[in-house]
Amino acid sequence: MQTFKITALFWLFFTSSVFAQTDHEQITQTIQKFIVGTTYNYPDSINAAFFPDTRMFLYNGTDSAFYMTSEQYASLYDKRVPGTYNNRINKIVDIHIVEDVAFAQLQIDIPYFGNRNNDLLLLKKILGEWKIVSKCTSAAPLPKSPAEMVANPAKEAVVEGLKRPWSIAFLSAEEAIIAEKDGSIVKVNLQSGLKSGISGLPKDVAGPIKIDTVKHPNGVFPAHAQGQMHRFNAGWFQVLLDPDFQRNSYLYISYAAENEAKESALKVVRGKLTGNKLNNLETLCVAGPYSHGLFHYGGGMAFGKDEKLYIATGERNFYEHLNPPLPTAQDLTDKRGKIIRINPDGTLPADNPDFGKNAAPGLFALGIRATQGIILHPSTGDLWFTDHGSFQGDELNILEKGANYGWPYKTSGGYRTSDYTPQVPENIVFKDPVHFWEHTIAPTGLTFYNGREFPLWEGEVIVPGLSKGNLWHLKLENKKVVAAEELFINDRVRLRKAVVSPDNQLYLLTDEENGRLLRVINKAVKN
Repeated sequence: MQTFKITALFWLFFTSSVFAQTDHEQITQTIQKFIVGTTYNYPDSINAAFFPDTRMFLYNGTDSAFYMTSEQYASLYDKRVPGTYNNRINKIVDIHIVEDVAFAQLQIDIPYFGNRNNDLLLLKKILGEWKIVSKCTSAAPLPKSPAEMVANPAKEAVVEGLKRPWSIAFLSAEEAIIAEKDGSIVKVNLQSGLKSGISGLPKDVAGPIKIDTVKHPNGVFPAHAQGQMHRFNAGWFQVLLDPDFQRNSYLYISYAAENEAKESALKVVRGKLTGNKLNNLETLCVAGPYSHGLFHYGGGMAFGKDEKLYIATGERNFYEHLNPPLPTAQDLTDKRGKIIRINPDGTLPADNPDFGKNAAPGLFALGIRATQGIILHPSTGDLWFTDHGSFQGDELNILEKGANYGWPYKTSGGYRTSDYTPQVPENIVFKDPVHFWEHTIAPTGLTFYNGREFPLWEGEVIVPGLSKGNLWHLKLENKKVVAAEELFINDRVRLRKAVVSPDNQLYLLTDEENGRLLRVINKAVKN
């Protein structure tokens, strides 16, 4: 009777929610049937995942073909009492969908045999239901345990010839979209390194201008740049896939947009990516007003666990004395120097914090200087972000609704304008950073590590930096940084972005004229 109850509940789980699901969700559910069947000895569950008489190629330790049908394979799991646990640790590594076919990678650790199996699954949508139509397995020894493994990180170039790349969005483990700050937005094949341009992009991206410090005095531009062509911080910033990209194809882009007067502002758009073309372009947010100066746009974006879009906007001032009496980042009527929260279509969520009737729409937090990196914590659902200080004072923060992060009233460092003394109103509560650096690192696009090569780093923060080519590994305990390790101190390069790919590899983007996509490998494992 107990077995019947477990089985009945199992089938109720898999059949009650098959409707109104995305293809990705249905494929995941099909694979879960296979996982549950092999992990808990349910042959019927295995058969339900496969198209009848599917041929399965199994691992046998040789280069010969060893195969059986899915029914024969399922019968291997009727020897034990249904519900009995087999020590198999399963992880769906990747799912890639092309119309009505898909392939998936399933990683299975089997400690009893000391193996890590990798199942490559081919699936097809048949009469509205996704079925596995082929399976092929390889195996390798399980990696060493974290206690045995030494982290010996090294960098290897995957793609070169990028024009100061700013961000990357993975379409799969083999293909990604990269935003080049000083170039364009390109699709890149990580196997061949080949790049192809994306068409249909906005036409108002800010480009280089001839600097005129006479027309724009008082530090709008650095004095040393007079008469030179510069774009400074302007260009393409973040590319971000919609959480439901497989279904709706939406790609989000933040960039510095300019008007006819060559004033600029942070702008966020989205469009549907079909092949290499962006269609149905929509403007979601403009962090105006447009202004002169080409600095501190922010531009970092992330989707929260609530599926809202969070946008970091910079305060745009190179020197602090350019602030009005009510500083830009503290002015609730101004979108600059804030975290903006909107729905994916640009409309405003009803549960945004109330900053008053005169507040700029979409405000979620304030007191931001120049945030380029914001990331969702995979376990807690918190959003973490970096912020550039002015004269030192670089920070790592956790986003809270309605919080004031202080800039420029409060800073962990100093000011470029040495005699700047803002008049701080009374009774303002500021949110302290989780961590700050006592020297300048210029932190950029951070990530949480969840790869396989550095198990001791699992769940910890990787923060790249522009200044001196820093890369930091921060150890966390209860949302606090308890240790900080600087990596590659003898191999420095300006770094704009750290990201973990769908196949759990750590990648870095270098901020160079001949920019590179680097993969971080563990030489302790490779050797």
